[in-house]
Amino acid sequence: MLLGLMRKHAKSWLIKFMIAIIVIVFVFYFGYSFREQGGGKIAYVNDELITYDEYQKAYRIRLDALKRQYRSMWSDNLLKMFDLENAVLEELIETRLITQEAERIGLGVTEEEIRQEIFTFPAFQYNGMFNEARYRTLLSNNQMTPEDFEESLRRDMLLSKITQFLMTFSPVTEQEIRDQYTFTNEQLKISYVQFSPKDFQKSVQVDDVAMAAYFQENRETYRVPEKIKVAHITIDPAAYRQAVQISDQVITYYYEDNLDMFKEEKEVKARHILFNVAPDAPDEEVEKVRERALAVLEKARNNEDFAALAKKYSEGPTAPKGGDLGFFTRGRMAPAFEEAAFSMEKGAVSDLVRTEFGFHIIKVDDIKEERIKPLAEVKEEIKEILIDNESMDIAHEKTLTLIDQMPYDVDLTQYAEQNDVPVKTTDFFPQDEPIPGIGGDSKLRESLFAMNKESVSDMVEVNNKYYIFQVMDKKESYLPEMEEVKDRVKNDYINHLASVAAKTAAEKYLKQLLDGKDWDQLAKEKKYKTQTTDYFTRQGLPSQIGYVPEMLETAFKLGGEKRYPDDVFENSKGAFVMRWEGYQGIDEERYTAEKEIFRNSIIQTKTQEIYRDWVDRLKDNADIDRSPFKKYT
Repeated sequence: MLLGLMRKHAKSWLIKFMIAIIVIVFVFYFGYSFREQGGGKIAYVNDELITYDEYQKAYRIRLDALKRQYRSMWSDNLLKMFDLENAVLEELIETRLITQEAERIGLGVTEEEIRQEIFTFPAFQYNGMFNEARYRTLLSNNQMTPEDFEESLRRDMLLSKITQFLMTFSPVTEQEIRDQYTFTNEQLKISYVQFSPKDFQKSVQVDDVAMAAYFQENRETYRVPEKIKVAHITIDPAAYRQAVQISDQVITYYYEDNLDMFKEEKEVKARHILFNVAPDAPDEEVEKVRERALAVLEKARNNEDFAALAKKYSEGPTAPKGGDLGFFTRGRMAPAFEEAAFSMEKGAVSDLVRTEFGFHIIKVDDIKEERIKPLAEVKEEIKEILIDNESMDIAHEKTLTLIDQMPYDVDLTQYAEQNDVPVKTTDFFPQDEPIPGIGGDSKLRESLFAMNKESVSDMVEVNNKYYIFQVMDKKESYLPEMEEVKDRVKNDYINHLASVAAKTAAEKYLKQLLDGKDWDQLAKEKKYKTQTTDYFTRQGLPSQIGYVPEMLETAFKLGGEKRYPDDVFENSKGAFVMRWEGYQGIDEERYTAEKEIFRNSIIQTKTQEIYRDWVDRLKDNADIDRSPFKKYT
C-alpha cells in the first residue's frame, strides 16, 4: 500500500523529500554500522588488534569449507555444534601469537619465497611451466582471491619454518628409532585359562534390593538417547526410466566421445610350470633347481603335452589345472613373467624365466590383441548408461522443483500428497543408528539431528536416490526409571554377578599358581582348559582373548624369572589368568629396511607434540583480551 502510494505520487516534492530522508537514514545508520564493524575490534593479543574484517574473512573461509564438506546436508544449526564463532577466534589468536613469536626470533617469509612456491606448485603448471590463467581459475573455483591464497601460503610456509626451528631442539636419535621399532615389533607368546561368566550364571542369586542399587549406580548406562522422527519425500530415478527415450544418434555421439571406455587391453592366455626357489636361496640350490627346470623345458620343446608336464612337475598352485593361468592383462603378473609372456607368439614356449617365486616355463595358448569394442557390441551398454543419467537428471530436477515451490510453513506429508510423490515417516531413531529404511552416513544423521522440529532439509542424495527430509518430532534424552528397563537391568545384573564370580574364581586360581602350584597340574586338578597363543605384537592380543589393554602391557613386562602377573584380567569374555611362555625380538634385517619409515613417523609425532606445547606456552604467557568479541556474539 505504501509502495503504491509512493509510485502514484512519485513527482510530488513531499515524496521526494521522504525518499531523501530514507536514503540519508540508510546511509548514515547502516553505512556507519558497516564501517564501524569493518574496522571493529575483536580481540587484542599482546596489545595487537584483531579486527572485525580479519575475523569475518577467516569465518567465511571456515564456513565455506564446512559447507563444501557437508554439501546438501548442511544446516545452520551445525554452526552451534561446531562452535564456529569461538573456534575461528581461537585460530586467529594462535596465528597472531605465532607471527609475533616468529618475528621475535627472526623467522619470516619473503615475497620471493612465496613467488617461488607458487611458480613451482604442480597444480598451477601447464607443460611444466607456471600458468597464471590456471592459477586464477583454480583459486576462483575454490572461492579464493590471489591475496587470500598468498596470505594462507605465507602462514603455511612460516609454520613450516617454525616447526623445523623447534625440531632442532629435539632431534630424533637412533636409540629413539630402535626403541619405537622394538616397542611396535617385539613379540610375545602366552598361555592362559579363561573363566567365562556363562559358566557361573546358574549359580548366582538375584536380590531385588541389590539389583535396584546396581541400577542406581549404573543408571547413566541406561540413558535413552535423543531420538527424532522424520518424514521424507523420496524421488527415485528408477521411476522415470520408462519415460526416457534415447536415439541412436545420441548413442553414437556418446560412443565417439568416450572411446577410451570401450578399449580392451591386449590379453594373453598362458600356462606355466613353476619350480620354486627363494630369491635369497644359495647359489648351489638355485643351480640344482635350474637343472631340473631345463630338463623339463627340453621335454616341452620336444612337443610333449604341456598340460601333462605341468601337472607332473609344476610346484605352483595351478599344477592340477595343467598350469592354466587363463587370460590376463599387463600389470597382473610378476614383471619378468609378464615381459616374457607378452613378447611371445601363440603356441610358443619360453626360455626359463626367473621371478621372486622361482623358475617358470611359459606356453602361450592364445592372444587377444588390443582393440576398441565396436559400437554394435556396446550399444545396449551405452543405452543403459544414458537412461540412468537421464533418469537421474529428471529426478534431480523434480526434487529441485518441489523445493522451489514448497511453502515456508510446510507439512511435508501433506505437500507430498498434493504433489503425488512418495512420502514416508520413520519411527523414532537415535543418531548412532541408520535412518530406518534409508541408511545414510553419519554426516547426514548429524545434520538431521541439528535441525529444529518441523525444519526441512535441502535436497539430499543417498544411494542414487533424492530425498527431502522434515523433522516431525523430537524426543529428548532422559534417564529411565527401573521399571522401563527392568528386563535389561536384570540380565545385566546377572551377568555382573557372574562376572564377579568368574573373577573371584580366577583370583583363587592365580593365588595357587603364585604359591607354587604347577601350571599343568593345577589345570588338570580343576579341570580347566589351558590355551597357548601364537606370537603376537603390541598391536593387540589374539582374537580369542579380545581387547584387554592392561593385560597386553603387563604381558610384555613378564619374563622367564616372573612368568605370572600379580592380577587377573577381565573383559566381556570373562576373567583371564595368564602365564608368560616366550619372547621374540626384532628382525634386524627388517629393522634396517624399515628404519626410515619409523624415523619419519617419530618426527611427525614429535613435531605435532612440540608445536602444540609451544603454542600452549605462548597462550599461557600472552596478554589476550577477548572482551571486545562479546558484543558480536
